[in-house]
Parts: sequence; C-alpha cells; structure tokens
Amino acid sequence: MNQPIITLSFSTPSLSLGKFLIPRLPAVLHPHTVAQFSPLRKNFPLLSSINHRKPTLQIVADSSSSSSSSSSLAMDSSDSTEIAHDHSPFLKIYKDGRIERIAGIEIVPPSLDSKTGVESKDVVISPETGVSARLYIPKTTKESQKKLPLLVYFHGGGFCIETAFSPQYHNYLNSFVAEANVVAVSVEYRRAPEHPIPIAYDDSWAALKWVASHTDGKGPDEWLKNHADFESVFFAGDSAGANIAHHMGLRVGLEGLAGVKLDGIVLVHPYFWGKEPIGGEDTDAEKRGKVEALWRFTCPATSGIDDPYINPGTDPKLGSLGCKRVLICIAEKDMLKDRGWYYSELLGKSGYRGVVEVMEAKGEDHVFHLMNSTCENSVALLKRIVSFINQGQA
Repeated sequence: MNQPIITLSFSTPSLSLGKFLIPRLPAVLHPHTVAQFSPLRKNFPLLSSINHRKPTLQIVADSSSSSSSSSSLAMDSSDSTEIAHDHSPFLKIYKDGRIERIAGIEIVPPSLDSKTGVESKDVVISPETGVSARLYIPKTTKESQKKLPLLVYFHGGGFCIETAFSPQYHNYLNSFVAEANVVAVSVEYRRAPEHPIPIAYDDSWAALKWVASHTDGKGPDEWLKNHADFESVFFAGDSAGANIAHHMGLRVGLEGLAGVKLDGIVLVHPYFWGKEPIGGEDTDAEKRGKVEALWRFTCPATSGIDDPYINPGTDPKLGSLGCKRVLICIAEKDMLKDRGWYYSELLGKSGYRGVVEVMEAKGEDHVFHLMNSTCENSVALLKRIVSFINQGQA
C-alpha cells in the first residue's frame, strides 16, 4: 500500500531570540526535521514568538493511496496542522505529537573538501540509540604517519536544534582541522524534547568512551587508530555544545577515561545561566524568563535555572575538571558573555589547579564565527583556539 507523501517547504530568513542569531543556510532537510513521537505528557513553558516568516507545512496524498488511507489522513488533518506549543524560533509541537524544527534543520554529506583537503566520514557509534559522529582528518595524514592531536567537538543549538552534519559545523570543522592539523570527532547526540537532558550528556559520554576504545591500536575505526594521539586530546563546543564540553571535562576528572589524556577544553560562548543576574546581564524579567523557559523545555526534570547542569556556580564538584588548561571564548554583545567571565572566576575559587584563559571578541554577538567565518574576528578566534591546542606540540 502506498503511503501519503508529505512535502515540507521552508522559508530561509535569519531568526533571533533576544541576542541569539540563528543562521539559515540553503541545503537539504535533516531527516528529523519533523519527528513523530508519542504525545507529550507535560506542558512545556511557552516561548514567545518573534517576527519571522513562518514555514509552511503541506501534506499531499498520493493519488494511488487507498481510500482508507486518505480518509484516515483527512480525519487527522486538524490535529496534524494545529499547533499545541510554539517554541519559535527553534521548533513547534503539534497536537498529534509531531515536532517541526524551524532552525538548524539543514545537513550536508561528508566529503573530501576541495578547499582544505580535509576528508570526512560518518560513523555510527551506537545502533541502539542512533548516536553517531562525523570524523575529519587533514590531508597531512596522507604524507606522514605522525599521530595528531584529537579534538572532540560538540555542536550547539540550545540542546534542541542543529546537528553535527549541518553546513555551518561541517564547514567550520573543515577549516579548523586544516588550520590546526588535528583529527576531529564531531558528536551527533540526541536532542530535546524527544530526548530531554541529561540524554545529550549521556550520549556525549558514550561517544567519548567509543573514542577511548581506540587506544592501543584497538577499536573499529582505522582513522582514529592510525592518526589520533590519545595523549593529546581536547574537548570543544559552542553554546550548548560548550556546556556539554564542560560537563564531559568534569566527568573525565571524576571518573577518568581510560587511555585518554585530556589536555584542555575550549568553551566558545558557553551556555550557562542562573537565577540571579551577574555582571552586566539583562535584568528584564521577561527576557530572563525566556532563557529559563528554554532550559525547562529541554530539561523538564530540572531543579530550576540554578541546576548545576546550567549553573556551574552551584556545582560543588567544579574543581574536579579533568584537564590542565581551559580556554573560554566570549563575545562582547552576547547575552551570555558575563557567564563566561563568571565561569573563569568560579574555576579560580573552586580549587581547580589548571590554567584558565579568556578571549573576548569586541563588537561581536553569539556564535558570530559560524555566521561569518571569514571576518577578522572569526579568523582571530580560529587562530587563538588553534594556538591553544598546538601549544607544546613538537
């Protein structure tokens, strides 16, 4: 029996929430753009809509479908198009339980990048959960057998949008791997609300254990076995991905990761927050409420906005960070800027014995380097992170 054909068409403006700007790039739709799952059991706090052109959802029935299929589709049409919760500019939830992601939905395939010579491929880490990764190696691996530093990267997107396979992350990792001459693993973790926090952390840890399984020439992936130096490993991420990198660094410090030496972590515009405003943070109750609503949406079991998952200042284990060095990158106009500075201060007071560096990009906003990778500040940011990773490399 032929099934109805579902056609999706989306407009492609840039979307913003407060000072968050989410780029929209023309490419193909991620297969999870509209994810069918059982109706939500809990009403999530509603995020206010902002002005943007709305995507259109068009359902077209195959002319060869049976009458019973057409009838069923017609009966469900009201629920399938009626919005239960509008969490724009990130996603919408329909009354039939479907999730329609508005931003962060594009993907590109792995490739041999003609500009940088970087080669990438996708691997499945866990068939049971669907956790996967995109691996990158520089062209120098074809010319030398020298082991290279290993970067494990966690993408951003508020824990609910974006993917390791999106154009902006794919292009960024190509440029980074070429400039730094490293091997990279970009983790594809499961996202909220289908998979609420702490699943993103659990998936990321599973990915790290998979990476660690390649020490001593073991493990299933030849790129990691042949080219990665497990004595020189770094975690990095932007926004929510920086939050994950922080928590993975903590877990390494508390539990260890056999065969892996974590040299440092790089947190770019880290997604941290707290109930009480700090520094020059906006005190507007409505704006702060939106940030809290997003957090509760992605982590419905949270204790609140001072949960250690989102506020490292409430975590008594902060000083256990399992690396020698930390680089925090912030942007002057980013609403999360003060949280980055605060994180550096917290580490100093926590008993952490490593070195903490902070780089601030003047005149820039949240994840500016992903939206305009060739501007002067983006180039400077890339070079600073590369320098951080290559420090002490022969």
